[in-house]
Amino acid sequence: MPELPEVETVKESLKRRVQNHKIVGVVLSYPKLIETPTSQEFVDNIVGETIHNLERRGKWILFELDHYYLLSHLRMEGRYLFRKKDDPMEKHEHISFILENGEELRYKDTRKFGRMHLLPKEKIWNLPPLVNLGLEPWDPQLTVSYLKDKLKPKNIPIKTSLLDQSIIAGIGNIYANEILFLSKINPLKASNQLTKQQLEKIIQTTRQVLGDAITKGGTTIRTYESSEGVHGQFQQNLFVHGKEGQPCLSCGTNIQKIIVGGRGTYFCSKCQK
Repeated sequence: MPELPEVETVKESLKRRVQNHKIVGVVLSYPKLIETPTSQEFVDNIVGETIHNLERRGKWILFELDHYYLLSHLRMEGRYLFRKKDDPMEKHEHISFILENGEELRYKDTRKFGRMHLLPKEKIWNLPPLVNLGLEPWDPQLTVSYLKDKLKPKNIPIKTSLLDQSIIAGIGNIYANEILFLSKINPLKASNQLTKQQLEKIIQTTRQVLGDAITKGGTTIRTYESSEGVHGQFQQNLFVHGKEGQPCLSCGTNIQKIIVGGRGTYFCSKCQK
């Protein structure tokens, strides 16, 4: 699943192609892709709007239009592709935004998990899904006090809390594993038992790992690619994720894999006691 670095990479690659272009038509073949408003209102309202900018919030891509924001979540395998006008819609291409320059921006999603919202510009920060998101990793308000307050009632593994988008937005399974390894924190440690020093390390390492991943274009795994022609290189820098049975790069102990909250969790039992 694309996480913050992959979504940031998608956003930047799309921005270069669609900024300042008007949407003159929409072909929607899978209405369930649209969460808000109705699929017909979505089509009626977005046609004629110009794409002025692209932003990111957590794992959401935000297309800034004239009167609305188009919010897009890629979920498991969502991808954006560019096609020529009137090219036949291929299997799993569920929506096509026809631009005035003759190109079509198409959303392809094999598993159909991705979702979109079209919301009035003045309301997006006060409505789901964005209102429910926690702080961005680089937000100055992401402090030890903030984390301590959020984690105080959580007697659950810290790995699970790192995946909670209402605390820090954008962290997914791959980067949670890497953050905990570099922070030398066991993924099963109770969230409300972390020390001040450990919370400081999580904040520092989160910014370091996600920043490095953005620089390298994210992580390309399995069938996921950021967008057409964009392949992440950060998988070459992973310390533990996907490395079950391989020696830890720090101490030589074999990396273990366990399931925490239903998610595959990789860690070094010696470095992360």
